[in-house]
Amino acid sequence: MNDPEQGRSAGVTRIGSSRLTEVKVENAVGMVLAHDLTQILPGEFKGRLFRKGHVVTEEDLPRLKDIGKENLYIIDLADTDLHEDDAALRMARALSGSHVACGEPGEGKVTLKSTVHGLVSISREAVDAINRLGDIALATVVDRRVVRPGDALAATRAIPLIVPAGKVEEVERIAQSFRDAWGDAPVSVRPFRRMKAGLLTTGSEVYSGRIRDRFGPAVSAKLAEFGSEVAEQRFAPDDRHTIVNEIHYLRKQGYDMILVTGGMSVDPDDRTPAAIAEAGADIVSYGTPMLPGSMLLFGYLQGVPIFGLPGCVMHDPYTSFDVLLSRVLAGDTIVREDIVEMGYGGLHR
Repeated sequence: MNDPEQGRSAGVTRIGSSRLTEVKVENAVGMVLAHDLTQILPGEFKGRLFRKGHVVTEEDLPRLKDIGKENLYIIDLADTDLHEDDAALRMARALSGSHVACGEPGEGKVTLKSTVHGLVSISREAVDAINRLGDIALATVVDRRVVRPGDALAATRAIPLIVPAGKVEEVERIAQSFRDAWGDAPVSVRPFRRMKAGLLTTGSEVYSGRIRDRFGPAVSAKLAEFGSEVAEQRFAPDDRHTIVNEIHYLRKQGYDMILVTGGMSVDPDDRTPAAIAEAGADIVSYGTPMLPGSMLLFGYLQGVPIFGLPGCVMHDPYTSFDVLLSRVLAGDTIVREDIVEMGYGGLHR
């Protein structure tokens, strides 16, 4: 970044090829503000007091002094430079992909927001490359986070008032290379598909009516949060042959996914994992490096996602099921490496 003090003489500051002319606040009536001015009232307010383009009036002078403004500046912008708002907006537009909307620039910042309920996709590689450039900043939420319409995904920011155009052009180049490689921009959202699930609840104690089923309501509520539903629930005792037959029944109904609950521990009486395998499922993983939810099973039965759900799904608000369910609903094909990566940041107790 150029030193803003470099080239200062007779009230003039040079930043790169651009020039800022200093004007005393008392002499600024009628002047057009070259950038937003921020007011901070600790514990009460932080935001824009005057917008770029505002024409200064006599009544504004006390308020300007209240925020510490003794001088204002007239910008003579060179062709090789960009105003902070223009720089932030160009970056935001370059980075925005599917189902992402850009807000209006303010104080050198533009926020990118989701337009749908879905799973955000953010390239950590692109974010790091952009933040290495200097003079600009990009802050984002974490990749694969569930978002709703209006949720903030990222914000672009110009650090100085004047930004070299070459820095923004480099951001645009990074974003375009990502589009060329992956078919979308570095910040995008994949909307959730509406899916119907077949639910099989295992356990002789539930099948016989000795205890009330708690899995059904819990699982149904989770799917409903994503706009999906449990289309049918069936019950089976702790008998492997019966569980296999019920899984085959649910597959024949054409449901988009199959959920099998209960019987997922290492207890010899728990028959669910072996039954899912015997039903013909290709097991991606039995067990995840995430707590709660380490005993979850995930696989595919003739291309249909199938889950073996442990007891924690009934009572813990966030488990490995929530992570993998959101990805399935967003259209991901889950592979073993996806399960492995769940360990980092996977402790939720």
